[in-house]
Amino acid sequence: MVEKELEQIINGCIEQDRHSQELLYKKLYGFAMNICLRFANNRYEAAEILNDGFFKAFTNIEKYDTSWPFKAWLSKIMHNVSIDYYRTNLKWNQMVGLEKFDIKVNEVSIEHKLDYEDLLKIIQQLPPAYRIVFNLYAIDGYSHEEIADMIGITASTSRSNLHKARVKLQQMLAVPQSVFILLVLELRKTTINEAAQGHFMKIQEDHD
Repeated sequence: MVEKELEQIINGCIEQDRHSQELLYKKLYGFAMNICLRFANNRYEAAEILNDGFFKAFTNIEKYDTSWPFKAWLSKIMHNVSIDYYRTNLKWNQMVGLEKFDIKVNEVSIEHKLDYEDLLKIIQQLPPAYRIVFNLYAIDGYSHEEIADMIGITASTSRSNLHKARVKLQQMLAVPQSVFILLVLELRKTTINEAAQGHFMKIQEDHD
């Protein structure tokens, strides 16, 4: 998207111009949806989170700092809305039983490269408490202490959920750890490219 064009659209949104809002929604729908899909159970739920996120973006767009990439600003809103959604719908002080989820194993050979959509679908099979920690830590680069503050759990619970998420993902992918790391790095790379910014991937285990 051309910067001058984006600036014009943002100015229109600040003036609450409906056409400008529609343009912004259409141009950044795919980018925002990919963020929401990582946290949601399914596409319907992701769409609900996405629409809430765009509503917050439109109602707060005058606060956008033009010295930062607009996608980074929108990405932060989508992350916050996703977290708020799960804080509202989950009891974080309770561990989620894996037996409640129908987790399917995917046969993946070293020669086979999953695409972005395939990886998203596999991550969506994780229990919500594991999925959100995996996304925030492994993909978005937040620390366990930051995650604890964001979703209302302890740092130790965050570490535990991350470990269990990694174990389940590796089982679902049916690949050795080295291939699993490469697949997650590829997902992280795609996410960074789409956001045009990001944090360094943290794939190593904590030894705190």
